Amino acid sequence: MNRNLPISTLWQPSQWPAHAAGRKNLALLVQLRWLAIAGQLITILAVHFVMDIRLPIAPMLLIAGMAILMNGLSFGALRKRTDVSHAELFLSLLFDVLLLTAQLYLSGGATNPFISLYLVQVALGAVLLDRWSIWGIVFVSALCAGLLALHYRPLDLHGALEGHLFDLHIVGTWVCLTMIAVLLVLFVLPVTRNLQARDAYLARLRQQAAEEEHIVRMGLLASGAAHELGTPLSQLAVVLGDWKHMPEITVHPSLIEEVEEMQAAVQRCKEIVTGILLSSGEARGEAPAVTNVPDFIEGIATEWRRANPGMPLRCDFGPHDYPRIIADPVIRQAIGNLLDNAREAGASYIDLLIGRDSSSLNIAVRDNGGGFSDAMLEDFGKPYRSSKGKQGHGLGLFLVVNVVRKLGGSVSASNGADGGALILLRLPLGTVALEEETAP
Repeated sequence: MNRNLPISTLWQPSQWPAHAAGRKNLALLVQLRWLAIAGQLITILAVHFVMDIRLPIAPMLLIAGMAILMNGLSFGALRKRTDVSHAELFLSLLFDVLLLTAQLYLSGGATNPFISLYLVQVALGAVLLDRWSIWGIVFVSALCAGLLALHYRPLDLHGALEGHLFDLHIVGTWVCLTMIAVLLVLFVLPVTRNLQARDAYLARLRQQAAEEEHIVRMGLLASGAAHELGTPLSQLAVVLGDWKHMPEITVHPSLIEEVEEMQAAVQRCKEIVTGILLSSGEARGEAPAVTNVPDFIEGIATEWRRANPGMPLRCDFGPHDYPRIIADPVIRQAIGNLLDNAREAGASYIDLLIGRDSSSLNIAVRDNGGGFSDAMLEDFGKPYRSSKGKQGHGLGLFLVVNVVRKLGGSVSASNGADGGALILLRLPLGTVALEEETAP
């Protein structure tokens, strides 16, 4: 891995082109309506002027104009909306059914072979709508088709076409079936992809809910264990304090040194327990600490170096102005977990890279260890996915991902070109920075 990689290359904001399936489907309906309008205009003009079959061209063009107006309004709404309901899709399809009925009424009614276009509306409804809306489209289409068998304006055939209505019907049926096949392929395939994308999105939401439930259970377990450990640790601290002043021990410098080491270990255990309680939202008697980014990161690095002597850890700050932040212990523990994972993955050095952009504070941990397998990258952030191959491992990254997600940020992982791994945390400034310093 290139340790001199420019830090600016690590902070490109990710794109999230997330649109609801309903909005995409309405957009496809708009596109389909443009095709239908073009087909109607070509057919009306060709029949009236080329085939010399007199149609009430003014009202038929007016109906096509209404479809154009509706499409313009729909397009304008799509630019301002992020989702579209089933009711709106139903009304859009119902509008198309009624316009088709008006055009057929003026051009032969049920004798017009293009009456089969009702099936397109029914097929689209079956794909897009819920059960009752689908049957609503079926009912309205069947009712309109039945009325067109009784009430319609007959076609005005004269000259060479007079008496050849059936022949025209056969040709028109072939054209209509070809149009239906093309329209269904053009529409159903994108709609199917939209629905598959929606199902995948819902599956991710269910997975996220399951993971959050898992975190709640772990938090309760950790909090309970921390409470239980607090009492014996306090007792041990008192006993060691008494030992340190006992004559039997004060006369032996080696015993005093061992007692002091035990006191330091007990104090470290108490700090860990306190950190667990802080992370679970308990024992927050003091106000949250406010600091600046360099001091916060250097404090984490100093504490980690003290616990892991001999492991090189370099902090590299990008050339930015950093805001003052709230030093949340949860973030401190998340970064500590990443550093511990890098050490356990066999790294001989670790880089802690810090940068920012207009909306987020970015923290990356880069190492030259074994990196991630393809399977690990695919399942990154899921519980019990570990490259260490040991029972019960794999929770560190899972907790980091979910802690950052709770703060409104994101975590991504990748392998370096020369080996090793890089994990990037993006923390929104609106969450971690002081409010008066997040304004542009």
